[in-house]
Amino acid sequence: MWLCTLLPVLFGCLSGSAFSAPRSWLLPRQRPHFDRPGDVIVGGSFSIFYLSIGNLSDFTAPPSELVASGVSNWGYRVAQSFVFAIEEINRSAHLLPNVTLGFSIRNSGDTVHGALHETMSFLTRQQEPIPNYTCQHGSPQAALVGDTRSSLSVSMARLLGLYKFPQVSYGSSLPILSDKIQFPSFMRTLSSDFTSCRAVPQLIIHFQWSWVIILAHDDDFGQQASSLATQELSTAGVCIEYTLHVPSHESLGKIEEIVQMMQKSTARVVLVFLSNSNFQPILYGLLDVAVSGQVWVSKDTLHMGLALNIPGISRVLHSTFGLLHHSSRAIGFPEFLAHLRPSQTPEDMFIKKFWEFTFDCTWPHQGSTMTEGVQLCSGNESLKNQQYALPEVSKIDVAYTAVYSIAHALQDMITHGHQHGKVTDSQDFQPWQLLPALRKVHFKTPDGIKIMFDANGDLVTKFDIFQWQKTPEGIFHSVPVGMIDPQISSGNKMMVHLKEDVQVPSSVCSESCLPGFSQVPRLGVPHCCFDCSPCPEGQFADQRDMKSCLLCPKEQYSSDMRDHCLPRTEIFLAFEEPLGFMLALVALFLSGLAVLVLGVFLKHRDSPVVRANNRSLSYLLLLSLCLCALCALLFLGRPSVLTCLLRQTTFAVVFTVAVSSVLAKTLTVVLAFRVTRPGDRIRVCLSPGASTSVVLIASFMQVILCGVWLATSPPFPDRDMVSEPQHIVIQCQEGSGTIFFCVLGYLGFMAVGTFSVAFLARGLPDVFNETKFLTFSMLLFCSVWIAFLPLYHSARGKSTVAVEIFSILASTAGLLGGIFIPKCYIILLKPGRNTAAWLRQGHQAHQERQSEMLQRRCVPRSTPQIFMT
Repeated sequence: MWLCTLLPVLFGCLSGSAFSAPRSWLLPRQRPHFDRPGDVIVGGSFSIFYLSIGNLSDFTAPPSELVASGVSNWGYRVAQSFVFAIEEINRSAHLLPNVTLGFSIRNSGDTVHGALHETMSFLTRQQEPIPNYTCQHGSPQAALVGDTRSSLSVSMARLLGLYKFPQVSYGSSLPILSDKIQFPSFMRTLSSDFTSCRAVPQLIIHFQWSWVIILAHDDDFGQQASSLATQELSTAGVCIEYTLHVPSHESLGKIEEIVQMMQKSTARVVLVFLSNSNFQPILYGLLDVAVSGQVWVSKDTLHMGLALNIPGISRVLHSTFGLLHHSSRAIGFPEFLAHLRPSQTPEDMFIKKFWEFTFDCTWPHQGSTMTEGVQLCSGNESLKNQQYALPEVSKIDVAYTAVYSIAHALQDMITHGHQHGKVTDSQDFQPWQLLPALRKVHFKTPDGIKIMFDANGDLVTKFDIFQWQKTPEGIFHSVPVGMIDPQISSGNKMMVHLKEDVQVPSSVCSESCLPGFSQVPRLGVPHCCFDCSPCPEGQFADQRDMKSCLLCPKEQYSSDMRDHCLPRTEIFLAFEEPLGFMLALVALFLSGLAVLVLGVFLKHRDSPVVRANNRSLSYLLLLSLCLCALCALLFLGRPSVLTCLLRQTTFAVVFTVAVSSVLAKTLTVVLAFRVTRPGDRIRVCLSPGASTSVVLIASFMQVILCGVWLATSPPFPDRDMVSEPQHIVIQCQEGSGTIFFCVLGYLGFMAVGTFSVAFLARGLPDVFNETKFLTFSMLLFCSVWIAFLPLYHSARGKSTVAVEIFSILASTAGLLGGIFIPKCYIILLKPGRNTAAWLRQGHQAHQERQSEMLQRRCVPRSTPQIFMT
C-alpha cells in the first residue's frame, strides 16, 4: 500500500514515543468507533468521550492507560452533523452521483494522545497501528475531518502533513496552522484567530468607541491577540486604558487586582480574548463588587452561553457582542437528530453512552437486577426541542461544511481527470491527489453560501454579529444584528453592516468636541483624553473632534459659533451712513461759514478791522480754510486711485497754506512793533509782498514734498483684511511711509513754529492786532493734532478715516473761529468799534499806559504803529 512506500525515517522521531511503546500501556485495547462502508471513506475525529491519564508520569514507569472520564454533550452532536452531511450527499443526484461516501468516526478524547492514536489508526486501518504499515485493504481514504481544539489539530496536522493527507478542521483557529510550510495538507472551514482578532476591533471602530479595556489570556494567544487588537485600534485612533492579562492558573490575588482595575476604570467597553474557564472567575469577581454598565465584545459567542449558567450575570453582561463565522446552515439537522434512535444504528459504538448521559438513564443489562430509583433507557427518548448553545450550533454547521468541501473536491478531481483524458477512478486514487482540488474548491452549499479557501487554506468567510438582548419576558438570548465582511475593506477598515439601529452607550475618555471647538491634549495621558478649546477669531472647526481649527480664507470670517466661515462685506466711510453724512454736513457748514466770513470781509474791506494786519492774508487764510473743510470730503466714499492721490496731498498743501498765512500775520504784528524810526530796514519786511513770500515759500516746500511722494511711491486703494474680522476695509494705503511722515512732520513744524511766535507776541497791543486770537487759534490747532496721533494709531478700519476727518474739521473750525469770529462780531454787532475814532482812542489809551510804565521803569521804548493795508 501507499503507506508502505514512504521512507521509514519519516517516523524516526517517534521512536520511544507513544507509538513505539506497548499499546496496552497507552490506550484501551477496544476503542469505540463508528464506521460505515462506502466507495470512498472520509474520516472524522471528534471529542465524544473525554479521556484522561490516571496518574501523572514521573518517567520511571510506562504511563497508565487513557480512561473515559465523561461524555461531551456537544462532541457527539457535531459527529452526527458529519453523518448527516454524508447521508445528504449520498442522496444527492448532482453531487458524486455514482459514488457512495462511507465514513469512520473516531474519538480523540479531547487529548493529544487520543487524537494521534486515532489518526494513525485511521491511516493504517489497524486497531493497534504500526506507523508506515497497513495490513487491511479497503475503499480509498479521501480526507480526515477534525479536530475540535487547536492543540489536537496541530499534532494531527504535523502527522498528516508528512503523508500529504488532507485534513479539514472545523474548530481549530490557531494562526500558525495557516503556515503551509509546516502544515501543507491542513485546511479549515473557518478563519484563523488572526482574521477574527482583526474583525473584532472593526466593531469597536464602527460604534465609535475610543476608550476601551483589553482583557486577554496570559499565554501566546492572548499576547498575540491583544497586540494585534491594540495595533488595529491604535491605527484607528482608539485608546487603550488598560490591557489586563488573566493568568492560566487561577490566582485569587491577580483576579482581585484585575477586578479592582476594572472597577475604577472609566472605559465602558471591554474587549475579551479569554476562554470560558478564564473568564468565569472575572465574572464572579465583578458580581461581588457590583460593576455594571460595561459593554463586552468578544471574538466568539462562548461567553454568552457561559452567562446563562451564572445567576445574576445579566447585570454585568447586559450588553454583549460576539462574532461567529457566517457558515452554511445544516438545514434539516434538528429533525435528523430528533429521529435518532440507538436501535437504528447498532454499529454506532458511542450512542448508548451518549444516551445515558443526555437522558440521565441506564441501559438494562441481561441478568442484572433493577435498582430502585434508577431510570432505565428505553431508546425511544427524543432529542427534539433541546436547547442548543449558539457556539456549538456554529460548530455543527462548520463540520457540515467541511464534509461538503471534501465531496466537492472529490467531484472536481474526478471531473478534471475526465476532461484531460486522465480517468481518475474513485475506487483507486491517492489522498495527496485530492489535495490540489480541495485547495481550489469553490461551490455553494444547499442553503446558497459560497465556500472557498484562501492561499493559506483558511475559509474565506464573513462574520455574523450577535448581541445578547433581553426579551420582554426577561429572558436573554442572542440576536444576529449585522455582519462584518473582511473581504470588503478600505485600507485597514473592514465593512461593517448592521441590520438594525443598535443602541449602544458611548465609551470615551473625553466628551466629543462640538463644531467650533478643537481638541487640546492633556499632558501625560493618551490622545483620546483632551479638553475642548473654542476656535479663535478668524478660524473655524466644522466637524466634531477636530485636532485643530482651520483658518478661514482671506475673503471670509468665522461665524459666532466658529463652525463655518461667512463672506466678508466691503466697508468704507460712505456718505450714506449717519457718521459720514454728519461729517459731510459739518464740512459743508464750515466751508460755507468761511465763504460767508470772506463775503463779510469783502463787503467791509475798507473798515479798520478788515484793513488791520494785512487784509490780503485774511482773504488767503479764509480761502484756504474753506478748502480745508472741503478736503475732508475727499476722505468720504469708496476710495479710488484719484481720491487716494488727492486726499493727503490736498490736505497737506491747503493746511500748509493756512498755517503759513497765520505765521505771516503773526510775523507782521511782531515786526510792526519792532519799527522805531522811518526808513528802518525792518519796514521792508512789513510790505504786502513780504507776507505773500512767506506763504509762497512755505507752501512751495510742501508742494515739493508732495510731488516727490506722488512720483516715487504714491498712495493707492487697498483692502484691509486685519482691522475688522467681519469686514474688508477699503482704504487708501499711504505708499511710502517715510515721505508721508515727512509731509506731516513739515506741517507739524510749521504749526509749532507759528504757535511759538504767536505765543511770544500775545502781550502786544490788542486794539486790532489779533495776536491773542492767533495764539488761541493755534493752540486749538496744535491740541487737535496732538490728540489726533494716538487716536489715529489706536483706531481700526474706517474709524481711522473718521478720526482724520474730525481732526481736519476741528482744526479748521479752531482757526476760523479763533481768528475771524471776534472780527465778525465787531463788524456785524459792534460797528461803533469799527471806526478810525475808536482806533485813535484806543491808540491814545495804549500810549498813556505805556508812558506810565516807562516812567516807572525809566526805560525808553519804541512807539508802536498800526499798519493799515
